[in-house]
Parts: sequence; C-alpha cells; structure tokens
Amino acid sequence: MASAGNLGDKIQALSAEQIAEVEDFIEFLRFRGQDRAVAQAAAAASEPAFDRVWSNPEDDAYDAL
Repeated sequence: MASAGNLGDKIQALSAEQIAEVEDFIEFLRFRGQDRAVAQAAAAASEPAFDRVWSNPEDDAYDAL
C-alpha cells in the first residue's frame, strides 16, 4: 500500500466535516470488533445447551448428511 505522508498529515488536510466522518468510522471499527467478541462469547456460552438439544439418537441420521 503506497502512502504519501503519514496518517496524521492526511487527516489534518481534511475539512472539519471529513474529520468527523473519520472519527465516526474509527468508532465503527472499534465497536465492530467488540460486537464480534460478544457474539463469539455468547455462542460459546450457549454451545452446551444446544449440544444437549441437538445431540440425541433421533437426530444422528442428520449427522451423516
């Protein structure tokens, strides 16, 4: 990735409105990472409950599909 100047210089060259958009995007990236971590933790926490429901002799035939 070619880059002329550092990120700070590029941001300083933006208008106030554009800088606000950059800040919003940074917050979006931060929260997206947190949301993924929460979703993964919730999935891991619910796995034992789903395992009890889905792991049963009646459903064993579907495991081979």
